[in-house]
Amino acid sequence: MKRVVITGLGAVTPVGNTADIFWENLKKGYNGIGPITKFDAKETGITVAAELKEFDPTLYMEKKATKRMDLFSIYGVSAALQAMEDSGLKIEEVDVHRFGVIASSGIGGMQTIQEQVIKMKEKGPKRIAPFFVPMAIGNMVAGNISYYLGAKGICTSIVTACASGTNAIGEAFRSIKHGYSDLVIAGGSEATICEIGIGGFAALTALSTETDPNKASIPFDQNRNGFVMGEGAGMLMLEEMEHALARGANIYGEVVGYGSTSDAYHMTSPNPDGSGAGRCMLDAIEEAEITPSQVDYINAHGTSTPANDVAETTAIKYALGEAASQVVISSTKSMTGHLLGAAGAIEGIACIKAICDDFIPPTIGLQQVAQECDLDYVPQVGRSKEVTYAMSNSLGFGGHNAVCLFKKWQGDN
Repeated sequence: MKRVVITGLGAVTPVGNTADIFWENLKKGYNGIGPITKFDAKETGITVAAELKEFDPTLYMEKKATKRMDLFSIYGVSAALQAMEDSGLKIEEVDVHRFGVIASSGIGGMQTIQEQVIKMKEKGPKRIAPFFVPMAIGNMVAGNISYYLGAKGICTSIVTACASGTNAIGEAFRSIKHGYSDLVIAGGSEATICEIGIGGFAALTALSTETDPNKASIPFDQNRNGFVMGEGAGMLMLEEMEHALARGANIYGEVVGYGSTSDAYHMTSPNPDGSGAGRCMLDAIEEAEITPSQVDYINAHGTSTPANDVAETTAIKYALGEAASQVVISSTKSMTGHLLGAAGAIEGIACIKAICDDFIPPTIGLQQVAQECDLDYVPQVGRSKEVTYAMSNSLGFGGHNAVCLFKKWQGDN
């Protein structure tokens, strides 16, 4: 079996448009949530979201290209190009047929779908844009990244709702571990802050109706009432260890475990007994060949919904047993909102950065911990702590659970 390391990071997020700025703002407890500006949201009953700020796609592609991609592809390509640059890789120096892309989106080109359905209704089907289909379909974030990077190995997308980004990282890890690839760009991208995105999740009563951005995303708090929609992308360069060492790459950390399970319980609600997500965590721990007590930090799915936060707390206890009371947990969704299919990708980056800096980002909105949530969630202010192993949890509609376990880089020992 091959060992898999991380050699490049890229991110466009509500709290920063590079991986480094994203991380520094998480450490500071910066809140990326604010009033919705992309459209008039009054009729949805929702007033806040976590939008990107001052994002300029022409830093990464020609303006003409942005007209032929939905925002989710634009975000994903931008993050992937950052990760490629950060890795120091030159495409002419690698075997492109062993360089893959596994990049996901939970929904795909929702903005494009909305715009073109309206156009069809108002002006007829002959007025649908010629690029409607390639702009809308969810696999195109992977396809566009492959095109921009020149990667000709595996190129696929995994759609598991809010677990998509973590599943992408996990499957990339396996592709390298089992010898099918040398390099894989992996992550997720999402752009659903639009009328149908906000309105649809509002109709499901999944979104927070709070008008104060500082009280809207409050994971594990007794007053939580729903999640806050976010947007953006995160991409990681995963690389076979010997390949990375041979070229003198900067190594951020190592991927050592992956779990992927199903609750087989309910369309949108997690299993309250925590068994599905708990088993997923245990699978990642077992693959890493460590004990539950060795997990130093968990970046929780932590959506700020009444059902998730209790069920995830139960799942952590299911997986870690007595060690659950000692592990440090936080939800960075308190700052970024919920990026759906991209959530696990930016949260994977947060785990890697936590390992590198030995620092736990806070759960900033947490004021009054819910009675059923009785673990250490790092409320309000981040914390210095040695982190050797960090776990990223993602739990999606449909009962999808995905977990990645990362380890501090300690050389090739």
